[in-house]
Amino acid sequence: MNRVSVAFVDDHPLFLAGVSSLFANQDRFCVVATGGSATDAIEIAHGHHPAVMVMDLNMPGDAFAAIAQITRAFTTKIVAFTASTGIDCAVRALDAGASGYILKGSTAVELMAAIELVIRGETFINQGLAAKVIQALRTASVRPVQPESLKLSAREQQIVQLLLRGLTNRAIAARLAISEKTVKHYMTVLMQKMHARNRLEVVIAAQKMAGVPAELGRQPFSYN
Repeated sequence: MNRVSVAFVDDHPLFLAGVSSLFANQDRFCVVATGGSATDAIEIAHGHHPAVMVMDLNMPGDAFAAIAQITRAFTTKIVAFTASTGIDCAVRALDAGASGYILKGSTAVELMAAIELVIRGETFINQGLAAKVIQALRTASVRPVQPESLKLSAREQQIVQLLLRGLTNRAIAARLAISEKTVKHYMTVLMQKMHARNRLEVVIAAQKMAGVPAELGRQPFSYN
């Protein structure tokens, strides 16, 4: 079994030592680096290329700028692991490029589940924040897409329909008998066509085009 390389960045030394030690003792994960600032996060991404970086948002430096820089330059997925329950903070982290937003009151099992999900190309948000975050993104973050000007291939239309039904990348791949890597490629194309910055915004844009109210659609992300 391939181990998932993980890095942790947090400015609380005791917390950092505890969570990194916990993951180091798991067969599924390999802790490649730790740090305590936004600058450390960037340096870790450059030097270690972890599959996932779990980072706090309230630490020295600009964590949001670091998230944006890392996700633009590397394949590293970012999971924001923070005590902040503010919707604006969650939206800002996702907008910067984070694939997950999990509160520090969560359990180790929940954090591990969040990491597993973002590795598969999904987005994780704590259940208590999910509905508010999706509404905030729907009303403020997505640039309008004109249906008449958007041309989707037959396969892209199939994927959009399955996204609206709440299927994960893995489930879409199984349903269409294609690889998960191919689904991720189509997701990238859809993001470009819909002017979306992440999976959430692709689904929100698709909901708008289909005239599906957000409260009636299934959640376009996973949560605990």
